[in-house]
Amino acid sequence: MSFDRLVKKIKETGNPSVVGLDPKLDYIPDFLIQKFQEEDGATLKTAARAIFAFNKAIIDEIHDIVPAIKPQAAYYEMYGYHGMKTLAETIRYAKLKGMFVITDGKRNDIGATMQAYTAAHLGSVRVGDNEIEPFGADALTVNGYLGTDGIKPLLEVCKERDKGIFVLVKTSNPSSGELQDQSMNGEPLYARMGDLCEKWGAETIGESGYSAVGAVVGATYPEQLRELRARLPHTFFLVPGYGAQGGGAEGVAGAFDVNGMGAIVNSSRAIMCAYQKEQCAPEEFAKAARREAIRMRDDITNYIKIAK
Repeated sequence: MSFDRLVKKIKETGNPSVVGLDPKLDYIPDFLIQKFQEEDGATLKTAARAIFAFNKAIIDEIHDIVPAIKPQAAYYEMYGYHGMKTLAETIRYAKLKGMFVITDGKRNDIGATMQAYTAAHLGSVRVGDNEIEPFGADALTVNGYLGTDGIKPLLEVCKERDKGIFVLVKTSNPSSGELQDQSMNGEPLYARMGDLCEKWGAETIGESGYSAVGAVVGATYPEQLRELRARLPHTFFLVPGYGAQGGGAEGVAGAFDVNGMGAIVNSSRAIMCAYQKEQCAPEEFAKAARREAIRMRDDITNYIKIAK
């Protein structure tokens, strides 16, 4: 199963973290933007080309120490079709470097529309005699609040193509409790959603003991992390909210099982913008990202022990 591959990468690198490549132009060094602006002017194409150069340089610096990247689709969609091309190129480049790729799209629909989302991000489409992967990520974040109708199309592709999904369960944003903490027959709604993840993934459990259906559980809620880890033994966690949103390494430790597995922790802005925090030369942005990725790895592994 897909998350067996992710577990293998985490063990190889000794690092249970994922770098969120969610670039805004404010994060991109001026020298990169100017380079492409000289060729294409102040255009969406320039923005997208600068972002890909930025992503590529960071991937080159981190691929040997970080198991995965997580591009957030919205940061590419905002630059139109040029941005979507950059998303596809970023995914392909990271996979060429041996990284696991999670597309953060939070897709949610039913029927033929969900089948189309599935084909786009995890599956393939047929053009004449050719079967082509449009984006080709290893996993996709999804919103499960339409129920099984919105998840079933994904499960078939997960089985057939060795892919995975992360379902929103307990998200890291401050207002998540307005709905997710509400009681449903005496239990919080997020717990019921977690139970559905276990149910949906029951037929896809791999050698690692985790299914192809993971859960998004925020670092900003450490008590719920521990609760859900005990409740969902076959569900791999994607943990946002570390660092910039206030989640700490000691708190995220509750997301992991006794073998130091079962979760991967995301950091986006802190790594992409490490050169700004360090106030080093802009040309050093990728090396600064590497340094921050190492600091994050060491911070988290101070609290967990990854079994070999």
